[in-house]
Amino acid sequence: MRVIISGGGTGGHIFPAIAIAGALRQAIPDVELLFVGAEGRMEMEKVPAAGYPIVGLPVVGIERKLFSAKNLTALGKLLTSLRRATAIVRSFRPDVVVGVGGYASAPTLWAAQRCGIPTLVQEQNSYAGLTNRLLAKRTKKICVAYEGMERFFPQKKIIFTGNPVRQDLHHVASLRSEALAYFGLKPDKNTILVLGGSLGARTLNESVLCYLNNIKAAADVQLIWQTGEYYRQEMGSRLSVRGYRDNVRITSFISRMDYAYAAADVVVSRAGAGVIAELCVAQKPCILVPSPNVAEDHQTANARALVRKKAAFLFPDSYETPALLIRIACRLANDEEKKKELAQNIGALAIEDAADRIAGEIVNLVNS
Repeated sequence: MRVIISGGGTGGHIFPAIAIAGALRQAIPDVELLFVGAEGRMEMEKVPAAGYPIVGLPVVGIERKLFSAKNLTALGKLLTSLRRATAIVRSFRPDVVVGVGGYASAPTLWAAQRCGIPTLVQEQNSYAGLTNRLLAKRTKKICVAYEGMERFFPQKKIIFTGNPVRQDLHHVASLRSEALAYFGLKPDKNTILVLGGSLGARTLNESVLCYLNNIKAAADVQLIWQTGEYYRQEMGSRLSVRGYRDNVRITSFISRMDYAYAAADVVVSRAGAGVIAELCVAQKPCILVPSPNVAEDHQTANARALVRKKAAFLFPDSYETPALLIRIACRLANDEEKKKELAQNIGALAIEDAADRIAGEIVNLVNS
């Protein structure tokens, strides 16, 4: 079996794609896999590090303001990507092409559909993106993680699978002592984990800076703070002036997310579908701050789906957020009853075999 998996741009697309690849390889050891990503994006580093080959397309995002010089450049790169994707498909001759979202998935799946190759789309969010809605017209199967997706896709194509997560997140509860030692944190303090995603989130970073003096002086709270690569230098320079103490751990990227979740008593995060799936599997109480800069405000829809199940708190991204967010997270960290309730409710939403379900659908699609 030969399979192309396409997409990326952020960890929320890349790590589920790698999980699907791992499930496919476990099901069919001699499967031939090829990833197609976007040049210059993080998948070009993370996918080879996971042991899979990848080729890149020059495709880039399109600005909301349609008539701009950047969009003219983007259009030219899109046309080049369509031609290159067609050449990749014809050369690799896949039995199926899987799209996981991100810039590269659109030209790759379009090329596969034009060549008569069956395609499968994995829609991670509760509000489907425009690209997947367009691709759905000619795709064979659509794997989803939320209820009610028939408002976007034909019902007969929808398969409820959940969102895949990294395999090392399934047993984080047993790693707490090891995780705290890894970060050099104390077992008698509550730990808050702040995640702005692989690229970072300015509002979350500003929220930490606003409350940093309180965190430094706190006797019962400690912090793991992921700034994101985009904000690494800025946060580093601002902290060199402000300083921070032993109960604050700052990093631009966390390579051991299993340890980060294991150490955390409360997580403050954006509301991407990938991180929500991880929080469900890890059973972590969380405060979600949806990004206002995503298509169709889909992160707010993701967060509300959890709030309806009393499985998370939603905190809007506004000018008031930096002054309040971490203060509220500290209160939650010290509320044992509420933490237990949130952990139980979010854990009930976990789908731990999502990658295996999607791999099974890929195999069935080829066999049919």
